[in-house]
Amino acid sequence: MSYKIAVVGATGNVGRQILSILDEREFPCGEVVALASRNSLGKKVSFGDIQILETQVLDDYDFTGTDIALFSPGGAISAIHAPRAAAAGCIVIDNTSHFRMDKDIPLVVPEVNPEAIAQYTNRNIIANPNCSTIQMLVALKPLHDVARIKRIVVSTYQAVSGAGKDAMDELFDQTKSIYMNNMLEPKRFSRQIAFNVIPQIDSFLENGYTKEEMKMVNETKKILDINIEVTATCVRVPVFNGHSESINVEFENPLSPEEAREILQEAPGISVIDDPMQGRFITPCEASTEHDVYVSRIRKDFTVENGLNLWVVADNLRKGAALNAVQIAEHLVENYL
Repeated sequence: MSYKIAVVGATGNVGRQILSILDEREFPCGEVVALASRNSLGKKVSFGDIQILETQVLDDYDFTGTDIALFSPGGAISAIHAPRAAAAGCIVIDNTSHFRMDKDIPLVVPEVNPEAIAQYTNRNIIANPNCSTIQMLVALKPLHDVARIKRIVVSTYQAVSGAGKDAMDELFDQTKSIYMNNMLEPKRFSRQIAFNVIPQIDSFLENGYTKEEMKMVNETKKILDINIEVTATCVRVPVFNGHSESINVEFENPLSPEEAREILQEAPGISVIDDPMQGRFITPCEASTEHDVYVSRIRKDFTVENGLNLWVVADNLRKGAALNAVQIAEHLVENYL
């Protein structure tokens, strides 16, 4: 059986990745429609090696007869058009933050809580989590199943691709301008991003945390376990693609680095590269364009009774967004449609 698929935000970084991954994984598409804003009308995007799609205007599109829509257009746009698509009988997988904490809408990482997909019937909408939350929970779920996590302390090192194409252009242009002694004012970020790090992703809240940091806190509780305590510091770094995370985990029960390594090596969607004495650990350069979540530097935290430290890296546009959405769609067609 084949399905009619709409990709909303098809001209953006994530939308293009979704189209690529649908083709790579041979998703059973009978028809694929590329949707974007009116400004993108007629723009062409690739679907596979030979098929070129001409974008249609989202505002004008009738979702009747469309089976699944993969949304990545920005939260304000999803807020308008995702319910419209759902009302027309289309199942929406939304990559924005707009629906994530809605109690009636499942928030899903297929390696972590695939059973939650069944709740799509509540509103015909499934939410895709934040990119940093996805890779962290893929790495931690197998360990949580064995030793039960009490507390997570995570610091992220997030690539500029997570902020869109304009952010990637700003890093490139600023880097070039510095070498030419022609400094450019930051536009996409609050500070210069080239040769710098910025301890701010999204806006600050009254509690002193940013929205990005609180996403990791709240989404972890919704997806994995409401009883886990989480604190996060999210930092933008001058890397084009690939998010990195330093994760400190405190467990209820003992878990050695050797046991953790064995568990993760057997877990789906994870690659363990962990022999630092031989120079074997992962960086964003190696993880970019890959589908797995990579785990390195698994070691004991000597300051608590049952603690481990991990270094976790993933391609934020792929597993952190597009791939996760496509995997949700795969579960839908395999188990529910």
